[in-house]
Amino acid sequence: MEESPIINYVLLVAHLLVGFTLVFFAAKAFKRTRYPPMILLVIGFTLLVLGETVVEYSFAFLENEGIQKIIEEGFEIAGFIVLIIAVKKS
Repeated sequence: MEESPIINYVLLVAHLLVGFTLVFFAAKAFKRTRYPPMILLVIGFTLLVLGETVVEYSFAFLENEGIQKIIEEGFEIAGFIVLIIAVKKS
């Protein structure tokens, strides 16, 4: 059974809304507290959201799916690394 493009776009928009809501609240918390690890949370969450959504669709034109997957996963791995650093510093 093939997925509907409409469902894919609805899921993409939902993912972006929820993801960037999380980034917004983390940035707001950093602005309020000026606690340095909070900016790392903002960066980590942003990389995760971008890797899972924007990068995935932005590099869909690539002929080689492997390169697209490497770029997408690279953003997500970098996001998790930054989140680990943020937690370790807090």
